[in-house]
Amino acid sequence: MELPAEVMVHNAQMGMKGNRATLLQISPDGYYELNLRLPSDQVHRVLLPIGSTALIAADPEEAPGEPAVEIER
Repeated sequence: MELPAEVMVHNAQMGMKGNRATLLQISPDGYYELNLRLPSDQVHRVLLPIGSTALIAADPEEAPGEPAVEIER
């Protein structure tokens, strides 16, 4: 994943369920550094612990195509 990356954030402590954010950095000290847009429409820098935070890429991956199967009858 190239940074910065648009992600959806899930963190029970903060009550986040799919909040949109921009992942700026993954720290070797054990946290994600994100720019998070709050309901007030302001953007704030947040640090969330990796152990209790799930990130999902905002844009879905392209599904691999079904392998072509030929059936002889």
